[in-house]
Amino acid sequence: MVENLTEKQCVPCEGGVPPLESDEVEELLTEVRGWELLEGSPPKIEKEFKFDDFELAMEFVNELAELAEEEGHHPDIDISYNVVTLQLYTHAIDGLHENDFILAAKVDDLVK
Repeated sequence: MVENLTEKQCVPCEGGVPPLESDEVEELLTEVRGWELLEGSPPKIEKEFKFDDFELAMEFVNELAELAEEEGHHPDIDISYNVVTLQLYTHAIDGLHENDFILAAKVDDLVK
């Protein structure tokens, strides 16, 4: 049985491993809801979350911060009133790693 991304834990990444290949990225994108690939250098995945108001957006960001600390993997966060935009990539390898998709799947579970 293939393990669901939300059942996995992010592993420390200090570099020394190659970023995911494009076919691996495309496959992992099918396992997360609504994340899009931002091609570039480095490639990133991004998703926008909309809330009814600023307070709800900040509650989400606070939950996200706790999750990111638990996983040891931290997204780039942009907050604009009731919209939170997240970007994920692995800084140590200047590209995408499975950790990015694990955190993306767990973030999606915060807003079911």
